[in-house]
Amino acid sequence: MRHSEDFKDYELLDMTCGEKLEKWGKYILIRPDPQIIWKEKTNPDLWKKADARYIRSSTGGGHWEKYTNIQESWKIKYKDLVFNIKLMGFKHTGLFPEQSVNWDYMIEKITEHTKKGKKVKVLNLFSYTGGASVACAYAGASVCHVDSSQGMINFAKDNFKSSRLDDKPVRFLVDDVVKFVNREIRRGNKYDCIIMDPPSYGRGKKGEVWNIDENLYELLKLCSKILSDTPIFVMINTYTGGLSGTIIQNAVRYALNGKELSNIFSDEIGIRQKNSEIFLPCGITTICEF
Repeated sequence: MRHSEDFKDYELLDMTCGEKLEKWGKYILIRPDPQIIWKEKTNPDLWKKADARYIRSSTGGGHWEKYTNIQESWKIKYKDLVFNIKLMGFKHTGLFPEQSVNWDYMIEKITEHTKKGKKVKVLNLFSYTGGASVACAYAGASVCHVDSSQGMINFAKDNFKSSRLDDKPVRFLVDDVVKFVNREIRRGNKYDCIIMDPPSYGRGKKGEVWNIDENLYELLKLCSKILSDTPIFVMINTYTGGLSGTIIQNAVRYALNGKELSNIFSDEIGIRQKNSEIFLPCGITTICEF
């Protein structure tokens, strides 16, 4: 499992009975995770120190229950990057810390080129609050950041400001990703790196329906048409158990037919529990290198 050991402001403290205990900077949160099926606690006393807990409703959704005077938002760091954290709906905080291992990969690969004076263009689809976009801009790339939610775009802009990267070349676009890529094909725009975090299911700003089982392959085929002549990587993050890494690799090989791959691999990404050899898996990343 690929993971980062360098996220000092985030820690997975414990896990039990469908919940995880996490330290986000100065606050400790309890959030649900149904894959945690064991009932033992490694650090039972720490659970009493939680500042807030997300309680799921039996009818869907849920709410945050606050135990202390926790702030509405605060900041945490990953190396030189700074991100804003909020208690959001559906148990979210505005950041997926397991993605830090992918941020490291992006920074390394892009820096290899920018240090040589080469310009690198990155397209980030389903880009949420922009963790990957911030990492790529930090490495010196120009970034096109696309998400269907204006709220998430605003959140991403705040993350750029917090990381002091708001002067970097980045375009923020509220758009349906499939329609956007089709327009980029017509415009003749090309990208050296493409990143996507497609949800299992979602809706665009005008009600467009996204279903990963039905739409991912076609999106990959479209993206093959906007890769530059000297691409660096394509990265696909998936979170649905129905699509294994092998299936994604197969789809990529067909979709990118005609593009010469130097390497393609998939692996789980996750988080190690503090002072433990236990890991929490958080999806699969497939990376295509050229």
